[in-house]
Amino acid sequence: MKTILSGFAALAIVVAGLAGPAVAAEGEAEPTHFPIKKPAELNWSFEGPFGTYDKAQLQRGLKVYKEVCAACHSMRLVAFRTLADLGYSEAQVKAFAAEYTVQAGPDNDGEMFERPAIPSDYFPAPFPNDAAAAAANGGAAPPDFSLIAKARAVERGFPTFVFDIFTQYAEGGPDYIHALLTGYDETPPEGMEIAEGTYYNPYFVAGKSLAMAPPLFEDMVTYDDGTPQTVDQYARDVSAFLMWAAEPHMEERKKTGFRVIVFLLLFASLVYLTKRKVWSNIAH
Repeated sequence: MKTILSGFAALAIVVAGLAGPAVAAEGEAEPTHFPIKKPAELNWSFEGPFGTYDKAQLQRGLKVYKEVCAACHSMRLVAFRTLADLGYSEAQVKAFAAEYTVQAGPDNDGEMFERPAIPSDYFPAPFPNDAAAAAANGGAAPPDFSLIAKARAVERGFPTFVFDIFTQYAEGGPDYIHALLTGYDETPPEGMEIAEGTYYNPYFVAGKSLAMAPPLFEDMVTYDDGTPQTVDQYARDVSAFLMWAAEPHMEERKKTGFRVIVFLLLFASLVYLTKRKVWSNIAH
C-alpha cells in the first residue's frame, strides 16, 4: 500500500512540475487585473494645494483636442465661453465658436436648422447619437471628454490613498490619460492573445487592449510657440486640458480653501486667547 501511495505521490509531483510552468506562463500572458501597468506620477503645474493651470499648456491641449480628439470624442458639458479662462479674448472666443456648426430652432415654420455656434453654445458632438457613434467606431461609442479626467483615475490602493489625503494628490486622471496615450508602443507579452481589430495597451483600465488606434504621432499638430511636437508632449498638453475641462474652477477652489484654513486658524487663536482672558482671574 505504501508503495502504491508513494507512486501516486511521485506522479502528482511530476504532473505538478509539468503543469506549474504552464499555469504560470498562462497567468503571466493573460492578466486578470487591469490596468496591467500602473500610470507613472508626472509633474503637473496644477498639482498640490497651491497648483495653478499653465494657460499656454491648456491652449496647446485645446488645439490637440480640436485637431485629433474631436473627430470622435465630444465635450457636451463644456461651453465655448469658458475658453476665456484659457487666456483668450472675447473676440477670439467668438471666432473659435464660429468654426463649429450647431443645431438650433425650431424656426417660424417649426423646422430645426443649423447655424454657426456662439460663445454660449457647447462643444457639439461629432455624432448625432451614441448609436451612430458606436456604429462608426466598431461597436464601441467613444466616451465624452467633459469629465474624463475625473472619471478615469486608477485606484491606488492601501496605503497609498492614505498619503494622498495629505499630499492632495488629485492628478490620477491626467496621469492615466497620458499613460494610455503613450502606452501603445509597448508590445504584448509572448503568448498573450489580442482580439482582432484592437490594440494592446497595458495602461487601459478596462482590459488588455482597446478599439481605439494610436491617436497621436509626432509632428501631427503644429505648435506656434516652439514647444516640441512629440507624442509625449501632445499627451501631456491634452491631459492638462481635459483636467481643466473637468474642473475649471480648481484654482478658485484652492484659493477659497486656503482662505478658509487661515480664517479657522485665526479664529481658533482668538477663541483660545479669549478663554485665557475670561478665566485668568478665576481660581482653579
